[in-house]
Amino acid sequence: MSEKFLTHYQVLGLPRTATERDIKIAYRKAARIAHPDRGGDPAMFRQITQAYEVLANPDKRSAYDKSYGATGPSSSPASKASTHAQARESYRGTSGSTGGFSGFTAQRQQKQRNTAGDPAVYVPAFEDLAPGESPIMPRPTAAQPVHGAPRKRGVFGAASRLAREARTAQLIMQQIQPAIPAARLINGLSAPHSNGYLDHVLVSGYRIAIIGSMLVPEGAFRWDGNVLLHGSKVASPPQLIAAARGFQELFPECNVTAWVCVHSNTGNLFEPVIDYARGTEPDGSNALNVANAARFVREVKQFLSSGPSPNVVDLHVLDRLIGGMY
Repeated sequence: MSEKFLTHYQVLGLPRTATERDIKIAYRKAARIAHPDRGGDPAMFRQITQAYEVLANPDKRSAYDKSYGATGPSSSPASKASTHAQARESYRGTSGSTGGFSGFTAQRQQKQRNTAGDPAVYVPAFEDLAPGESPIMPRPTAAQPVHGAPRKRGVFGAASRLAREARTAQLIMQQIQPAIPAARLINGLSAPHSNGYLDHVLVSGYRIAIIGSMLVPEGAFRWDGNVLLHGSKVASPPQLIAAARGFQELFPECNVTAWVCVHSNTGNLFEPVIDYARGTEPDGSNALNVANAARFVREVKQFLSSGPSPNVVDLHVLDRLIGGMY
């Protein structure tokens, strides 16, 4: 256990929806087994105690959830990356790889490679649970394509911001998620390592897209990698790079990028027309990718589809993301 990343909930064998009573009961059972006086593992007992001290305190529990489990036991990036890499390799080993080397084998592997359009596969599988073991989350929650909703915050500009976020969410639900059954949209998350908020996060397989949006007037624009230029006017996109770096640190097993969907007042998905400086094309290779609605859909679908095991719903990743909703 000391080499594996487990959230406090997993240490106590609880779902994130556990009540205070559930936490107390689970702690007593786990502590009774792991206590050193009863021959238990001292390191395991420390993990159990730490988990209880956090989850039994409402304020600490809320802060822990919004930190995406960053303060959990064995939460170093190396240990998390190692654990999830093993999970990915385990899944790949059951999805067509034979481990041999021949022209025939290579051809079979290529044909059997899972695609983003395949039905969603849950990792770890619900069917692999031991008797009496609680799943990371209920199956209906894992199967839910959209989680959370934008939160009204502030006074000025709230209506326009909510309308803009709704357009982006609708675009994702109508044109991206139907093509990628494993894609899960989480709305209204706390930004990592700050007091800010994020509009949307879209995760599929081991790729995470942090998504913001902006509404601009009609006309042609140029993106220089930092701002949108419209004649003599400058429009700055949402500040998402810091959030992308924060998520990359928290989820080292995933490829994280930030995206801004630029909407036009006309409602035309192909507007505004955006000219890109060299090296700033929105293809997922940049820390921040800016595109109009039509190109946003195309490029985000490509970004998610080209990742490893794109039809996987990793319950560890999804559960921690859901915990970060405000």
